[in-house]
Amino acid sequence: MIPAHNLEMKIFTGNAHPALAREICDCLGVPLGDATVSSFPDGERFVKLNDNIRGRDVFIIQPTCPPTNHNLMEMLIMVDAARRASAARITTVIPFFGYARQDRKDQPRVPITAKLVANLLVASGVHRVLTMDLHAQQLQGFFDIPVDHLHALPVMVEYIRKLNIENLIVVSPDVGGVKMASAYATALGTRMAIVVKQRKSATETEASHIIGDVAGKNILIVDDLTETAGTIASAARILRQNGALDIYAGVSHSVLTDLAVERLKDSDLKELISTNSVPLRLAPGSKITALSVAGLLGEGIRRIHDDESVSSLFEVKKPK
Repeated sequence: MIPAHNLEMKIFTGNAHPALAREICDCLGVPLGDATVSSFPDGERFVKLNDNIRGRDVFIIQPTCPPTNHNLMEMLIMVDAARRASAARITTVIPFFGYARQDRKDQPRVPITAKLVANLLVASGVHRVLTMDLHAQQLQGFFDIPVDHLHALPVMVEYIRKLNIENLIVVSPDVGGVKMASAYATALGTRMAIVVKQRKSATETEASHIIGDVAGKNILIVDDLTETAGTIASAARILRQNGALDIYAGVSHSVLTDLAVERLKDSDLKELISTNSVPLRLAPGSKITALSVAGLLGEGIRRIHDDESVSSLFEVKKPK
């Protein structure tokens, strides 16, 4: 098999987040591939790759954000088109991996949808996956192909350091996020605390108590994903009640609903710092700051193409 770095790189995107794909291509200095991705009158997707990709190293950029099923199916069809056009290797770049929370049987007679999606990607002809901040890192084991798992932490930490926040404490909004919060606390050289929550419904959570001292401290809540902003808003409220000062949130993926936008406006948060892994709703008063991960993903693509190590992208540069 010819090494990938000896092949021409071709990058395509579906309709989920073309702005991010164009930004990634700008970072790499390569043109975005020409593809027709449209719908038939009945809603079925039609894909045609207009560039010759025979023997090429193909990357397809498509977060599976809402409409999740639509964007997932579109990606699978693009992969099938690339496989049938004799691409030498196909890598799907999935900045946000939908269905990642359905990773185990926590009730009787429920599916493990994350594994199903992994099986669909492999069956469609994908050779490799590049993704970022999976909801659970063990999802990499659901694939029988290589998975490169990047983290938004270096991008987030670089921005947070520039804010020069004094007396900063990193907070996990639930027990499950302790590992992520610990990584941020280590990178920022500070301590951490934990908010213990109870889920009341699919859209509502209630923070019950805090493990750690937050009185008189500025707070950074870190999480991988927010949709309704219920967990973050509830955590911010109890942190304020316990004497916290300015409260920031750093979230890798903000897949915001209408309810989330309203909650953020009315919350105790000073700023929600997120990445552009999905299209962000930057409405007035939403308190959202968008950080680009195009450079991070672009460097991941370049290293995969050149058969170089991707693990060094996890390193956080020390402040000068």
